[in-house]
Amino acid sequence: MEPKLVLILFLLISATATCEYIRPPPRKTLHFPWNSKLSAHPQQVHVSLAGDKHMRVSWVSNYKSTLPMVEYGTSPGRYSNKSQGESTSYSYLFYSSGKIHHTVIGPLEDNTVYYYRCGGGGPEYKLKTPPAQFPVMFAVAGDLGQTGWTKSTLDHIDLCKYDVHLLPGDLSYADYIQHRWDTFGELVEPLASARPWMVTQGNHEKESIMFFKDGFQSYNSRWKMPFEESGSSSNLYYSFEVAGAHIIMLGSYADYDEHSDQYNWLKADVAKVDRKKTPWLIVLFHVPWYNSNEAHQDEGGRMMAAMEPLLHAASVDIVLAGHVHAYERTERVNNGKLDPCGAVHITIGDGGNREGLARKYKNPQPAWSVFREASFGHGELKLANSTHAYWSWHRNDDDEPVRSDQVWITSLENSGCIAEKKHELMKILSEP
Repeated sequence: MEPKLVLILFLLISATATCEYIRPPPRKTLHFPWNSKLSAHPQQVHVSLAGDKHMRVSWVSNYKSTLPMVEYGTSPGRYSNKSQGESTSYSYLFYSSGKIHHTVIGPLEDNTVYYYRCGGGGPEYKLKTPPAQFPVMFAVAGDLGQTGWTKSTLDHIDLCKYDVHLLPGDLSYADYIQHRWDTFGELVEPLASARPWMVTQGNHEKESIMFFKDGFQSYNSRWKMPFEESGSSSNLYYSFEVAGAHIIMLGSYADYDEHSDQYNWLKADVAKVDRKKTPWLIVLFHVPWYNSNEAHQDEGGRMMAAMEPLLHAASVDIVLAGHVHAYERTERVNNGKLDPCGAVHITIGDGGNREGLARKYKNPQPAWSVFREASFGHGELKLANSTHAYWSWHRNDDDEPVRSDQVWITSLENSGCIAEKKHELMKILSEP
């Protein structure tokens, strides 16, 4: 082959290998037929963890006489147990919600399929409880919304053999239009009724109206999390444990300074963590602290200044955030610098929301930023054992869940970091 032809082929191949990924166009918001007919059947069913060996079943009904009762068992159509819960409702301007029910069931066996029905009738659902030991799999996607890309993300998560879904804020994008909370509940029900969904709030959940409506009324009414079970006084921040992981859900939109209830609760919570029992310590909140995208720059700065020293002293392994509609993964980092005892920060606010992608990144890329891309997708976190976890991010590439970033993460439990920072942690915990 002629040398010139070889050179031309080499240049063509090189150009092909380095070309930038061309993202598919945005997709429209999904439209659901508005159904105002009364129905005794459960709607918007979702489940969440509610303390050791218990789960909370939540649903909405339009009949005021429906009881917050859940019947359940390990065989289809045979319900050997039943639990009674609580009901609530709310009004928002000209909207009145249905009757919202929350019922805790258990104790439940680990890694077991249960069949259940809500309110004494209606269709049968089934859920699977998480395992008690490694391995355990988490699906992660924030900023979901209700678009065609949301549907694509949910379809891909459904293919993942996950045990728990983690959602770092911005669920429905109802943005004051309350029936969108109902359509979001319908959209996620097939997945959220079968595996626990653990969520924290984002800015789109606030929905406050000055002098008239406090924030988070819709979110708190519909998505009750195990805050009481974890000693918290607010549904906006709480913790729970799965297999060998202690997971802390923080509130970017609750007070977080060093004198706040959230900060004091966080100190008490990390003080109770037993890294021999739960070697993995994972934190979620909405607004990222490490973000090289031009969108939402420095919005997490004040929360970071207040809480990062405590989380660093507690040797947090992984921090998951949303808000920025793109994906980014860091090296272990603390105080803006690479730190082998810091946390890996992952921004994954790319679930499919109607606002679109945050396409512009700051250059040069910071030393702590390893991988970043503005595409819709979801993450999968597999805690393989007490020392190793496998993280992968799956781009929605034309409806195929393409694995685009992956890394093995080693827990800080056996790194020497925990012993090294023990004095630092005790000092922070002892401060008034």
